[in-house]
Amino acid sequence: MQKTESKHFWGFPFSHFSYFFIWATVYGYLTLWMEQVGHLNGTESGAVFSMMAGISLIFQPIFGVVSDKLLFKKNLVILISVVAIFIGPYFQWVFLPLLHINSFLVAIVTGTFLSFVLNGGVSVIEQYVQRASLANKFEYAHSRVGGSVAGVVASLIAGRLFLWSPDSIFWACTVAAIILTGLLLFSDKIDMDNASAAGDTSNSLDMKTVMSVFKIKNLWVLAIFYMGASAIFDVFDQQFIIFFKTFFHTAAQGTLVYSYMTSGQTAIEFLLMFPMPWIINKIGSKNGLIIYGFITCIRILGSALSPTWGWVVFFRLLAGLEMPLLLTSIMKYIAGAFDIRLYATVYALASNFAKQISVFIFSSVAGKLYDVIGYQHTYIWMGVLVFVITLFAAFFLKKEDKVQAGEVEAPKDTPTPANDSDN
Repeated sequence: MQKTESKHFWGFPFSHFSYFFIWATVYGYLTLWMEQVGHLNGTESGAVFSMMAGISLIFQPIFGVVSDKLLFKKNLVILISVVAIFIGPYFQWVFLPLLHINSFLVAIVTGTFLSFVLNGGVSVIEQYVQRASLANKFEYAHSRVGGSVAGVVASLIAGRLFLWSPDSIFWACTVAAIILTGLLLFSDKIDMDNASAAGDTSNSLDMKTVMSVFKIKNLWVLAIFYMGASAIFDVFDQQFIIFFKTFFHTAAQGTLVYSYMTSGQTAIEFLLMFPMPWIINKIGSKNGLIIYGFITCIRILGSALSPTWGWVVFFRLLAGLEMPLLLTSIMKYIAGAFDIRLYATVYALASNFAKQISVFIFSSVAGKLYDVIGYQHTYIWMGVLVFVITLFAAFFLKKEDKVQAGEVEAPKDTPTPANDSDN
């Protein structure tokens, strides 16, 4: 379904840019910073990521329900952006002193802090913009282009900042968070005349309705898919830069090539975000999710079996296709297969909560396996797991309602389909 970008569109891609600049910088270089500055080994770095995933399990269900209640109120998104401002000060002055006290303590504190902003906070940011897209009549993916641009900029800037001064990457995150806060306060506006398109939950959403989502079989199938595909995608990427550097004679050379590679990946992602809504409208959001799963499997197994860094780069560039597929498909799929009033709750539970359970488990397991059997063998196990889970989802994930998902226009004089809250 074609949508015309309203006058309230442009603030949202800039907000996406600011937030995902922080995301790309932290996830792209935190492992490297912990290795070179904090001198953490694979197991200790994995513990930090496990804590980020584990503690977000507390935040995500709460954030989902609160977001559905707040609807277009900005209290929670602004709180997340304000907390993100402290990323620079934390890594400059707090992380290393905590590490000297106890490595487990630093994992807990870092995990709590970053999971609030990133692992837990991402669903709040994403569902807010998705609902804004329904009210303001623009495609969510077109706003998410800002996040893709952020990935390109972050990989180009953060790599050089890291080589100049490792701590400076976190201060760049602080600057981005200040910009994000300003955008949320003064720029992002909602067309309230059309707010009902995103569901009026302010009075009708009660705890009984929220709890009813756990009876929906399709929620569990979607959650299993995310636990086995998207979660492994994240775990695979956590320490990927360490694996990539093994193909080079010097760490600096590997870091620089990694920077160019991720820039290329996010450039592909940026370009594909424009046609992806049209593509998903044609093939269906369920099919988009399944294709994403199989591409993820190919990328992981291909990286494990690559003989040279050139092949690793090739498979890494496939991620430029993965993210537009996933982001566009999941937003449309949840809108088309579940009750729109529970949008943020379903997104938080199936797309983030379940995913982070898997990340919590596999981050530590993968970190240990990297130290014991090496990256290649660990990646092979990951790829096989993604294949099996994607095959499962292909058979058991419910087909979405194309009209409700916004993939096709409703025929004239035809009532809007009822939101699905059963099976």
